[in-house]
Amino acid sequence: MESVGFFQMPLHYPRYTQKDYQDMPEWKLDGLLKEYGLPTNGDLAYKRQFAIGAFLWPNSSFTLSA
Repeated sequence: MESVGFFQMPLHYPRYTQKDYQDMPEWKLDGLLKEYGLPTNGDLAYKRQFAIGAFLWPNSSFTLSA
């Protein structure tokens, strides 16, 4: 039987900072990536960069005004 991978959006989006991802142990990163149906291949540095790119908004210069 062939397994099909897909992205699955859990109920809650992760609320970690960039520093959290940079300090996160590999087992925790693996669990987080698996929870979202994302690949866990690569070394620890790659996984950290992948998580930062996937879960953090890029810095932007716009502000919301009321």
